[in-house]
Amino acid sequence: MAIKNYKQKEIDDHPPIVKRTVKDYMSTNLITFSPDTNVLEITKVLLDKRITGAPVIDDDGNIIGLIDDKDCLRIVVDTLYHNQPIMSHTAREYMSNVMRTININTEILEVANIFLTTPFKRMLVVDDDGKLRGNISRRDILRAIHDMST
Repeated sequence: MAIKNYKQKEIDDHPPIVKRTVKDYMSTNLITFSPDTNVLEITKVLLDKRITGAPVIDDDGNIIGLIDDKDCLRIVVDTLYHNQPIMSHTAREYMSNVMRTININTEILEVANIFLTTPFKRMLVVDDDGKLRGNISRRDILRAIHDMST
């Protein structure tokens, strides 16, 4: 028996779409910083690894913040404006606590909707215990869309 759409036209009988989750597309080899990491080291790592930001975690592996390229720009302005040596600044002073975490089992469609409705470019991925497991970005969602269409 053929399947028909709302206009009563026959449509292809495709197998059901496999639901993909964050776990399928997230990055797991994260670079992280401690709160006491010097900002010059952070800037060097961001440049060397060609990334725009990384989580800041405490000694127990808990996420306490995020430091990104915009935070590093603030460092330059503060240093020049206040005439302070840049060597004395750490992640703790400049990291942001405005970040979004998402569970590792969240469906890709939900993640795409979050990216569409918020200014976030990346979200930190946590397990059911709230421990950091990875990161998912807009680019990862684009990869998922590509995979679903092929």
